[in-house]
Amino acid sequence: MRAVLLPGNKDVQVTDVPDPRPGPGEVLLQIKASAICRSDMSLYYGRPIVGGAGAGLGQIIPGHEPCGQVVGTGAGVAGVRVGDRVAVYLAIGCGTCRYCLSGYRMLCPSWKCVGFDVHGGDAEYLVVPAINCLRLPDELSFEAGALSTDLVGTLYHAQKRLGVSGSDTVAVFGLGPMGATGVMVAKSRGARVIAVDVLEARLELAHSLGADEVVNSRDSDPVAAIAALTDGLGADIAIDCSGNPAAENAALDCVRRFGQVAFIGESRETTIRPSEQFIRKLLTVIGAWYFPLFEYDEIARFIVQHRLPLEQLITHRFSIEDAPDAFRMFDQRETEKAVFIV
Repeated sequence: MRAVLLPGNKDVQVTDVPDPRPGPGEVLLQIKASAICRSDMSLYYGRPIVGGAGAGLGQIIPGHEPCGQVVGTGAGVAGVRVGDRVAVYLAIGCGTCRYCLSGYRMLCPSWKCVGFDVHGGDAEYLVVPAINCLRLPDELSFEAGALSTDLVGTLYHAQKRLGVSGSDTVAVFGLGPMGATGVMVAKSRGARVIAVDVLEARLELAHSLGADEVVNSRDSDPVAAIAALTDGLGADIAIDCSGNPAAENAALDCVRRFGQVAFIGESRETTIRPSEQFIRKLLTVIGAWYFPLFEYDEIARFIVQHRLPLEQLITHRFSIEDAPDAFRMFDQRETEKAVFIV
Protein backbone atom coordinates (compact mmCIF):
# COMPACT_ATOMS: atom_id res chain seq x y z
CA MET A 1 0.00 0.00 0.00
CA ARG A 2 1.01 3.65 -0.33
CA ALA A 3 1.92 5.49 2.83
CA VAL A 4 3.58 8.67 4.11
CA LEU A 5 6.77 8.71 6.17
CA LEU A 6 8.31 11.74 7.90
CA PRO A 7 12.07 11.25 8.50
CA GLY A 8 12.41 14.79 9.84
CA ASN A 9 14.12 17.94 8.57
CA LYS A 10 11.01 18.72 6.46
CA ASP A 11 11.47 15.58 4.39
CA VAL A 12 8.26 13.86 3.27
CA GLN A 13 8.34 10.46 1.60
CA VAL A 14 5.46 8.66 -0.12
CA THR A 15 6.38 5.03 -0.49
CA ASP A 16 5.15 1.45 -0.77
CA VAL A 17 4.92 -0.48 2.49
CA PRO A 18 3.52 -3.94 3.22
CA ASP A 19 -0.24 -4.18 3.62
CA PRO A 20 -1.07 -4.51 7.35
CA ARG A 21 -2.97 -7.50 8.71
CA PRO A 22 -5.09 -7.44 11.87
CA GLY A 23 -4.02 -9.60 14.78
CA PRO A 24 -6.18 -10.80 17.69
CA GLY A 25 -8.42 -8.03 18.96
CA GLU A 26 -7.54 -5.77 16.01
CA VAL A 27 -9.35 -4.48 12.96
CA LEU A 28 -8.21 -3.46 9.49
CA LEU A 29 -9.47 -0.09 8.25
CA GLN A 30 -9.54 1.21 4.72
CA ILE A 31 -8.72 4.86 5.29
CA LYS A 32 -11.12 7.37 3.77
CA ALA A 33 -9.90 10.62 5.37
CA SER A 34 -6.94 11.57 7.56
CA ALA A 35 -6.46 15.11 8.88
CA ILE A 36 -3.17 16.93 9.35
CA CYS A 37 -2.74 18.44 12.82
CA ARG A 38 -0.32 21.12 13.97
CA SER A 39 1.35 18.54 16.25
CA ASP A 40 2.30 16.58 13.11
CA MET A 41 4.73 19.41 12.38
CA SER A 42 6.86 18.14 15.26
CA LEU A 43 7.39 14.95 13.23
CA TYR A 44 7.91 16.99 10.07
CA TYR A 45 10.81 18.76 11.79
CA GLY A 46 12.05 15.62 13.58
CA ARG A 47 11.25 16.83 17.10
CA PRO A 48 8.17 14.81 18.10
CA ILE A 49 6.04 16.43 20.77
CA VAL A 50 4.76 13.05 22.01
CA GLY A 51 5.85 9.46 21.54
CA GLY A 52 8.67 7.20 22.60
CA ALA A 53 12.04 6.37 21.10
CA GLY A 54 10.54 5.23 17.79
CA ALA A 55 8.78 8.51 17.09
CA GLY A 56 10.56 10.91 14.78
CA LEU A 57 12.79 8.30 13.14
CA GLY A 58 10.79 8.22 9.93
CA GLN A 59 9.69 4.62 10.47
CA ILE A 60 6.16 5.30 11.73
CA ILE A 61 3.34 6.32 9.40
CA PRO A 62 1.88 9.59 10.76
CA GLY A 63 -1.78 10.53 11.04
CA HIS A 64 -3.53 10.56 14.42
CA GLU A 65 -6.88 11.86 13.09
CA PRO A 66 -7.95 9.11 10.66
CA CYS A 67 -11.36 7.87 9.67
CA GLY A 68 -12.33 4.90 7.53
CA GLN A 69 -14.29 1.72 7.01
CA VAL A 70 -13.68 -1.67 8.61
CA VAL A 71 -12.63 -4.19 5.95
CA GLY A 72 -11.23 -6.96 8.14
CA THR A 73 -11.13 -8.20 11.73
CA GLY A 74 -8.76 -10.35 13.74
CA ALA A 75 -9.62 -13.16 16.11
CA GLY A 76 -11.72 -12.34 19.15
CA VAL A 77 -13.10 -9.04 17.88
CA ALA A 78 -16.60 -8.25 19.13
CA GLY A 79 -18.72 -5.16 18.67
CA VAL A 80 -17.00 -4.07 15.46
CA ARG A 81 -17.97 -5.52 12.10
CA VAL A 82 -16.83 -5.33 8.50
CA GLY A 83 -18.56 -2.38 6.90
CA ASP A 84 -18.65 -0.20 10.02
CA ARG A 85 -17.68 3.45 9.49
CA VAL A 86 -15.34 4.51 12.28
CA ALA A 87 -13.05 7.24 13.53
CA VAL A 88 -9.98 6.26 15.57
CA TYR A 89 -9.20 7.02 19.22
CA LEU A 90 -5.53 8.01 19.17
CA ALA A 91 -4.44 6.55 22.53
CA ILE A 92 -3.62 2.86 22.94
CA GLY A 93 -3.34 1.98 26.62
CA CYS A 94 -2.58 -1.11 28.68
CA GLY A 95 -6.30 -1.51 29.38
CA THR A 96 -5.88 -2.36 33.06
CA CYS A 97 -4.43 0.68 34.86
CA ARG A 98 -6.64 3.18 36.69
CA TYR A 99 -6.46 5.66 33.81
CA CYS A 100 -7.41 3.14 31.12
CA LEU A 101 -10.27 1.87 33.25
CA SER A 102 -11.51 5.44 33.70
CA GLY A 103 -11.47 5.98 29.93
CA TYR A 104 -8.48 8.37 29.85
CA ARG A 105 -6.20 6.07 27.91
CA MET A 106 -3.84 8.89 26.93
CA LEU A 107 -2.87 9.10 30.62
CA CYS A 108 -1.80 5.43 30.79
CA PRO A 109 1.88 5.25 31.86
CA SER A 110 2.62 2.89 28.96
CA TRP A 111 0.33 4.48 26.35
CA LYS A 112 1.14 4.52 22.66
CA CYS A 113 -0.01 7.25 20.29
CA VAL A 114 -1.39 6.39 16.87
CA GLY A 115 0.71 8.19 14.27
CA PHE A 116 3.64 8.70 16.63
CA ASP A 117 4.45 5.36 18.34
CA VAL A 118 2.41 3.07 16.06
CA HIS A 119 1.34 3.49 12.46
CA GLY A 120 -1.28 6.13 11.76
CA GLY A 121 -3.77 6.96 9.07
CA ASP A 122 -1.73 8.73 6.37
CA ALA A 123 -1.91 5.58 4.29
CA GLU A 124 -4.37 3.43 2.40
CA TYR A 125 -4.93 1.01 5.30
CA LEU A 126 -4.49 0.98 9.07
CA VAL A 127 -4.64 -1.65 11.81
CA VAL A 128 -5.84 -0.56 15.27
CA PRO A 129 -7.25 -2.29 18.35
CA ALA A 130 -10.99 -2.81 18.01
CA ILE A 131 -11.60 -0.83 21.20
CA ASN A 132 -10.10 2.25 19.50
CA CYS A 133 -12.79 2.23 16.81
CA LEU A 134 -15.35 5.00 17.33
CA ARG A 135 -18.50 4.36 15.33
CA LEU A 136 -19.69 7.26 13.20
CA PRO A 137 -23.34 8.31 13.08
CA ASP A 138 -24.80 8.01 9.59
CA GLU A 139 -25.11 11.80 9.46
CA LEU A 140 -21.33 12.34 9.64
CA SER A 141 -19.12 12.14 6.57
CA PHE A 142 -15.68 10.56 6.74
CA GLU A 143 -14.16 14.04 6.61
CA ALA A 144 -16.27 15.18 9.57
CA GLY A 145 -15.34 11.97 11.35
CA ALA A 146 -11.65 12.75 10.97
CA LEU A 147 -12.25 16.14 12.59
CA SER A 148 -14.55 14.81 15.31
CA THR A 149 -11.87 13.30 17.57
CA ASP A 150 -8.79 15.40 18.33
CA LEU A 151 -10.46 18.60 17.15
CA VAL A 152 -14.04 18.50 18.44
CA GLY A 153 -13.43 15.95 21.17
CA THR A 154 -10.75 18.03 22.86
CA LEU A 155 -12.79 21.24 22.82
CA TYR A 156 -16.00 19.49 23.82
CA HIS A 157 -14.42 17.78 26.81
CA ALA A 158 -12.64 20.96 27.93
CA GLN A 159 -15.84 22.99 27.82
CA LYS A 160 -17.78 20.25 29.54
CA ARG A 161 -15.24 20.34 32.39
CA LEU A 162 -15.56 24.13 32.53
CA GLY A 163 -19.35 23.93 32.54
CA VAL A 164 -19.73 26.40 29.66
CA SER A 165 -23.35 27.54 29.41
CA GLY A 166 -25.61 30.34 28.27
CA SER A 167 -24.68 32.44 31.29
CA ASP A 168 -21.02 32.64 30.26
CA THR A 169 -18.93 34.96 28.13
CA VAL A 170 -16.15 32.83 26.64
CA ALA A 171 -12.99 34.30 25.07
CA VAL A 172 -11.24 31.98 22.61
CA PHE A 173 -7.60 32.81 21.76
CA GLY A 174 -6.04 31.42 18.59
CA LEU A 175 -8.48 30.73 15.77
CA GLY A 176 -6.78 27.98 13.86
CA PRO A 177 -8.87 24.83 13.40
CA MET A 178 -8.81 24.10 17.15
CA GLY A 179 -9.89 27.60 18.14
CA ALA A 180 -12.52 27.78 15.40
CA THR A 181 -13.94 24.54 16.74
CA GLY A 182 -13.91 26.06 20.23
CA VAL A 183 -16.06 28.90 18.92
CA MET A 184 -18.57 26.44 17.45
CA VAL A 185 -18.75 24.34 20.60
CA ALA A 186 -19.10 27.31 22.96
CA LYS A 187 -21.80 28.90 20.81
CA SER A 188 -23.68 25.61 20.62
CA ARG A 189 -23.56 25.41 24.42
CA GLY A 190 -25.26 28.82 24.51
CA ALA A 191 -22.34 31.06 25.49
CA ARG A 192 -21.53 34.54 24.28
CA VAL A 193 -18.24 34.14 22.39
CA ILE A 194 -15.40 36.61 21.88
CA ALA A 195 -12.84 35.35 19.34
CA VAL A 196 -9.24 36.64 19.37
CA ASP A 197 -6.55 36.27 16.71
CA VAL A 198 -4.09 38.33 14.65
CA LEU A 199 -5.38 37.26 11.22
CA GLU A 200 -8.47 38.89 9.71
CA ALA A 201 -9.35 35.80 7.66
CA ARG A 202 -9.53 33.71 10.83
CA LEU A 203 -11.59 36.36 12.59
CA GLU A 204 -14.02 36.43 9.67
CA LEU A 205 -14.36 32.64 9.79
CA ALA A 206 -14.94 32.75 13.56
CA HIS A 207 -17.67 35.33 13.06
CA SER A 208 -19.34 33.12 10.45
CA LEU A 209 -19.18 30.19 12.89
CA GLY A 210 -21.04 32.12 15.58
CA ALA A 211 -18.60 34.40 17.40
CA ASP A 212 -20.50 37.39 18.80
CA GLU A 213 -17.46 39.68 18.79
CA VAL A 214 -13.99 39.41 17.31
CA VAL A 215 -10.77 41.10 18.47
CA ASN A 216 -7.66 41.53 16.35
CA SER A 217 -4.88 41.33 18.93
CA ARG A 218 -2.36 42.65 16.43
CA ASP A 219 -4.20 45.98 16.34
CA SER A 220 -5.41 46.28 19.94
CA ASP A 221 -4.82 45.02 23.46
CA PRO A 222 -7.13 41.98 23.75
CA VAL A 223 -7.39 42.27 27.55
CA ALA A 224 -8.59 45.87 27.30
CA ALA A 225 -10.91 45.02 24.42
CA ILE A 226 -12.51 42.14 26.35
CA ALA A 227 -12.88 44.36 29.42
CA ALA A 228 -14.67 46.95 27.29
CA LEU A 229 -17.00 44.29 25.89
CA THR A 230 -17.89 43.00 29.37
CA ASP A 231 -18.55 46.26 31.26
CA GLY A 232 -15.12 46.05 32.84
CA LEU A 233 -15.70 42.64 34.48
CA GLY A 234 -13.75 40.43 32.10
CA ALA A 235 -14.70 37.16 30.48
CA ASP A 236 -16.09 34.33 32.59
CA ILE A 237 -13.95 31.78 30.75
CA ALA A 238 -10.91 32.00 28.48
CA ILE A 239 -9.63 29.18 26.30
CA ASP A 240 -6.20 29.40 24.68
CA CYS A 241 -5.77 27.24 21.59
CA SER A 242 -2.62 28.93 20.30
CA GLY A 243 0.10 27.90 22.73
CA ASN A 244 1.53 31.38 22.23
CA PRO A 245 2.94 32.80 25.51
CA ALA A 246 1.39 36.23 24.88
CA ALA A 247 -2.03 34.66 24.32
CA GLU A 248 -1.70 32.41 27.36
CA ASN A 249 -0.93 35.43 29.52
CA ALA A 250 -3.79 37.40 27.96
CA ALA A 251 -6.15 34.51 28.71
CA LEU A 252 -5.19 34.67 32.40
CA ASP A 253 -5.45 38.46 32.44
CA CYS A 254 -8.78 38.82 30.64
CA VAL A 255 -10.99 36.73 32.93
CA ARG A 256 -12.88 38.08 35.92
CA ARG A 257 -12.33 37.11 39.54
CA PHE A 258 -13.44 33.52 40.11
CA GLY A 259 -13.06 33.00 36.34
CA GLN A 260 -11.79 29.91 34.56
CA VAL A 261 -9.01 29.36 32.01
CA ALA A 262 -8.18 26.34 29.87
CA PHE A 263 -4.82 25.85 28.16
CA ILE A 264 -5.18 23.66 25.06
CA GLY A 265 -2.49 24.90 22.65
CA GLU A 266 0.80 23.07 23.14
CA SER A 267 3.60 25.20 24.61
CA ARG A 268 7.01 24.08 25.80
CA GLU A 269 7.56 27.05 28.09
CA THR A 270 5.65 30.14 29.23
CA THR A 271 6.40 32.70 31.95
CA ILE A 272 3.41 33.79 34.06
CA ARG A 273 2.82 35.86 37.19
CA PRO A 274 0.90 33.44 39.44
CA SER A 275 0.10 35.78 42.34
CA GLU A 276 -1.24 38.59 40.20
CA GLN A 277 -2.78 36.53 37.42
CA PHE A 278 -4.66 33.77 39.21
CA ILE A 279 -3.89 33.27 42.91
CA ARG A 280 -5.37 36.61 43.95
CA LYS A 281 -8.14 36.32 41.36
CA LEU A 282 -9.12 32.87 42.68
CA LEU A 283 -9.05 31.46 39.16
CA THR A 284 -9.53 27.86 38.13
CA VAL A 285 -6.95 26.94 35.49
CA ILE A 286 -7.03 23.58 33.71
CA GLY A 287 -4.96 21.76 31.16
CA ALA A 288 -7.14 20.21 28.46
CA TRP A 289 -5.96 17.30 26.34
CA TYR A 290 -8.20 14.95 24.33
CA PHE A 291 -11.21 13.16 25.84
CA PRO A 292 -12.08 9.89 27.59
CA LEU A 293 -12.87 6.92 25.36
CA PHE A 294 -16.43 6.49 26.62
CA GLU A 295 -17.40 10.07 25.73
CA TYR A 296 -17.25 9.78 21.95
CA ASP A 297 -20.90 8.82 21.44
CA GLU A 298 -21.88 11.95 23.36
CA ILE A 299 -19.49 14.05 21.26
CA ALA A 300 -20.83 12.63 18.00
CA ARG A 301 -24.44 13.28 19.07
CA PHE A 302 -23.50 16.86 19.95
CA ILE A 303 -22.01 17.37 16.47
CA VAL A 304 -25.14 15.99 14.80
CA GLN A 305 -27.72 17.68 17.03
CA HIS A 306 -26.09 21.10 16.73
CA ARG A 307 -25.20 20.61 13.07
CA LEU A 308 -21.61 21.70 13.54
CA PRO A 309 -20.30 22.60 10.04
CA LEU A 310 -17.00 20.78 10.42
CA GLU A 311 -16.31 20.56 6.69
CA GLN A 312 -16.25 24.38 6.69
CA LEU A 313 -12.94 24.17 8.59
CA ILE A 314 -11.28 22.25 5.75
CA THR A 315 -9.51 24.58 3.33
CA HIS A 316 -7.49 21.99 1.40
CA ARG A 317 -7.88 18.35 0.42
CA PHE A 318 -4.94 16.27 -0.80
CA SER A 319 -4.21 12.79 -2.07
CA ILE A 320 -1.55 10.70 -0.35
CA GLU A 321 0.70 11.24 -3.37
CA ASP A 322 0.56 14.99 -2.75
CA ALA A 323 1.81 14.65 0.85
CA PRO A 324 5.04 16.68 0.28
CA ASP A 325 2.98 19.66 -0.90
CA ALA A 326 0.40 19.12 1.84
CA PHE A 327 2.90 19.23 4.71
CA ARG A 328 4.87 22.10 3.16
CA MET A 329 1.75 24.23 2.70
CA PHE A 330 0.44 23.36 6.16
CA ASP A 331 3.80 24.22 7.71
CA GLN A 332 3.87 27.57 5.91
CA ARG A 333 0.26 28.23 7.05
CA GLU A 334 -1.02 28.34 3.49
CA THR A 335 -3.84 26.06 4.66
CA GLU A 336 -6.02 25.85 7.72
CA LYS A 337 -7.34 22.32 8.28
CA ALA A 338 -5.99 20.02 5.58
CA VAL A 339 -7.20 16.48 5.02
CA PHE A 340 -5.89 13.54 3.00
CA ILE A 341 -8.70 11.95 1.01
CA VAL A 342 -7.67 8.36 0.34
